Amino acid sequence: MAKKLKITKIHSTIKRKEDQKRTMKALGLRRMNQTVIHPDVPAVRGMIFRVRHLLKIEEVESSSSN
Repeated sequence: MAKKLKITKIHSTIKRKEDQKRTMKALGLRRMNQTVIHPDVPAVRGMIFRVRHLLKIEEVESSSSN
């Protein structure tokens, strides 16, 4: 089973630096309380690290139905 990350936007990007706004957009987060699920890979972890103060992160187990 591959690990996944459940990422929820809990703070606004108003009055934030442009690179933080672009990182949130790259993660697919546009609205408050919006949640997305991404694979737990170093690239995603790096993006999360840059905007960790704006997010709530949870690890979830993904079950593949193969």
